[in-house]
Amino acid sequence: MIDPVALAAELIRRPSVTPQDAGALGVLEAALKPLGFECHRLKFEAPGTAPVENLFAKKAVGAGKHFCFAGHTDVVPPGPRDSWAHDPFSGAIANGRLHGRGAADMKGAIAAFSAAGSRFLEKRGSGFQGTISLLITGDEEGAAVNGTKPVLEWMKAQGEKLDACLVGEPTNPTVLGEMAKIGRRGSFTGRLVVYGTQGHVAYPHLAENAVHRLARMIAVLTEPLDRGTDHFPPSTLQFTTVDVGNPTTNVIPGEARATFNIRFNDTWNPKSLETELRQRLSLGGARYDLKAECSGSAFVTPPGPLADILSNAVQEITGRKPELSTTGGTSDARFIKDYCPVIEFGLASETMHKVDENVATADIEKLSLIYERVLERFFA
Repeated sequence: MIDPVALAAELIRRPSVTPQDAGALGVLEAALKPLGFECHRLKFEAPGTAPVENLFAKKAVGAGKHFCFAGHTDVVPPGPRDSWAHDPFSGAIANGRLHGRGAADMKGAIAAFSAAGSRFLEKRGSGFQGTISLLITGDEEGAAVNGTKPVLEWMKAQGEKLDACLVGEPTNPTVLGEMAKIGRRGSFTGRLVVYGTQGHVAYPHLAENAVHRLARMIAVLTEPLDRGTDHFPPSTLQFTTVDVGNPTTNVIPGEARATFNIRFNDTWNPKSLETELRQRLSLGGARYDLKAECSGSAFVTPPGPLADILSNAVQEITGRKPELSTTGGTSDARFIKDYCPVIEFGLASETMHKVDENVATADIEKLSLIYERVLERFFA
């Protein structure tokens, strides 16, 4: 049997700051192989990026359904290590809490699922028919080009077909059982350059101030995009930087730059959103360039059997019925949704990416019980 807290601590002790593995996948592989999991280490390296190690592990018996757990062992940098109460890669346990980078996001959930799988397989024994798998990447916190997406493509080429997937992201704002994610907003970044005519500030009639033009464009772009949909809040556009690079006080700038990000709902797709933005920008009549980047479209898995299985399991263990939400940032579920129904549920997110990231050891144990109930119901 796998001890979820002990395994989580062992994973934390591997400083797998993206894109480095630092032995984390080896720790997980060593825990899964004795349970009969067939493990595949998959390395991908897109041009201009560092190579990334990934793991696909599966336990297949017969021709039943295939349930996949997805997660990532890579973590964000810890920042100043002397700011931590416990070393970020010590996996220290103090006052009933597991400390370290990745405790919440999301080595704790990986360990919880591994332990749940070990107990489930022990209980079902030879009566189990189906496939349980883990898709674990080392490239979720980074560029996300050498991880889940190419692993899924590899799986498809190998004939692996998923029936459902659970992603162990820390979905609960503060308390285990509060929230599960049934979708995510899309993320669209715009890089805007607005052109005017440079000139002397004393002779503005001979110039066109690019900053003034940009200000008008900002006002137009920040008008509401929509009112939200059944499963999503309204889309939001936020400017993140405005740059002119003008060191003097007597020159009217002829060029101004700005960057913005939109978290958009399922009203839009990348093409329709860019069309809307360009229509708004054209109203100002100024020359401009817009470079658009979309790291993921909005998606939703409408409430159904998978959400019901998870919600009931959470309620049984925690006494809380989780809100089915689409809030927050992006996750690798944006790749998985093209292959099967997907839902996200993990630990509390309150300390993720922070100094002194930590989770209650009791929550890791409870999460493991929730995952075990999910497996029981899925393979009932």
